[in-house]
Amino acid sequence: MSEKNEQGKRAARDRLVQQRERQKARERRRRMLIVGAGLVGVLALAAVVGVIAANTGDNGGKSKTAGPAVAPSGATGKDSLAIQVGADNAPSTLTVWEDFRCPVCAQFENAFRDTIHQLERTGQIKVEYHLATIIDRNLGGSGSLRAANAAACAQDAGKFSAYHDVLYRNQPQESVDAFADNAKLIELSGKVPGLETAGFRGCVEDGKHDSWVKKSNTAFLKAGFEGTPTALLNGESIFPKKGSEPITAANLKKWVAEANKGKKPGTVTPAPSGS
Repeated sequence: MSEKNEQGKRAARDRLVQQRERQKARERRRRMLIVGAGLVGVLALAAVVGVIAANTGDNGGKSKTAGPAVAPSGATGKDSLAIQVGADNAPSTLTVWEDFRCPVCAQFENAFRDTIHQLERTGQIKVEYHLATIIDRNLGGSGSLRAANAAACAQDAGKFSAYHDVLYRNQPQESVDAFADNAKLIELSGKVPGLETAGFRGCVEDGKHDSWVKKSNTAFLKAGFEGTPTALLNGESIFPKKGSEPITAANLKKWVAEANKGKKPGTVTPAPSGS
């Protein structure tokens, strides 16, 4: 009888483990959303990119994947792992974790870019961008790392925001690791006035910020986030929804207005041309 009881207990445990795995799989599928391009478009369900530690390949160029992490100019936050866009004293903070190879990150950015920039320009929010490299490990290659390093190089030149947007507007297919080519990243810098310089090229080709990018990805994994993009408004998750409300451009503006009620907007410094 005891042997039968033990077998029954093991079977029950196995069923519980299987049930939990099915629940986790459903949650991963739920998080991946196709972002509508309209300002009031509601996101539709898709499949989430799994959170796996980056183990990037080498594109044949120089890469500082070891040694001390060199943070880009003006990086903020814990361990200087955030790149801030917007007024320091903005009343609300939008935290975004992204991977430049992640297609849903591009959908998020392309749908909400204008709204986010409007909120930045009016001093309603500052955005803290954190860069991850999970697609490199998922699919192989080094485009996530190479693009993140290039974006950090653009931050050194004071042109992160514009170059960030260029990368997402020109994102290759997820399975085509075009961003692994430093020459491609340097070519795209020509779309940002004043960025394509010897200093930027050297920074990209030397992999100046590679170790910093890897440190940022490690922080992403340790935080336990489920995938990219991860978007938090004042620490509260808003992607794919906030509470029961799906993220839309209109809802994002409403959530920020509610968070900022009774607070003064931040002092916005005019951005240099091309940044």
